[in-house]
Amino acid sequence: MLLSIDQTLIEQLRRGDRAAFAAVIERHQRAVYGYLRARLLQATDADDMTQEVFLRFYLSQARFDSTALVRPWLLGIARNLLREHIKGMKRRKEVAWTELCLELESVMPPDAQWSDDDDVMLHLPICLDGLGPSAREAIELQYRGERKLAEIGRQLHRSEGAVKLLLHRARQALKDCLERRKKRAEG
Repeated sequence: MLLSIDQTLIEQLRRGDRAAFAAVIERHQRAVYGYLRARLLQATDADDMTQEVFLRFYLSQARFDSTALVRPWLLGIARNLLREHIKGMKRRKEVAWTELCLELESVMPPDAQWSDDDDVMLHLPICLDGLGPSAREAIELQYRGERKLAEIGRQLHRSEGAVKLLLHRARQALKDCLERRKKRAEG
């Protein structure tokens, strides 16, 4: 049976080969960093979290199923780190952006979330620009302004229920836009 490059590296890593760990990092660092960078406003945060992903990977390698793919596992670690990042820090502007990315990611089909070279969330700013003015403002107020529905309603002169529906439709429009851009990039 032929082993994939990643499977071979994992086997070597389990035998204590440090060069194999360096090779895993080299193969997947760009994808992990890109995934994190698209979801964080600060590049330095993405740098730090990328290092943390590989540290956690190294520390938990014994639990890794060698038949599984390495990149999805690393991106799962990155996703968990983002969730921890949100919980562990005071509310700041970039947390809201990360929350929007995670919320949209959770409703997207798994194959649309990322590929080797193109993270679908990199298209989010373009998709945001494509929303109507009210929808864009509602998204901005909720995720960047961290406003409550009642506050958004007052600012947009709408009921709280209407704002909730506007936000739901805006998130759906963003999801649809991201899926279209992903398909266009693949085709």
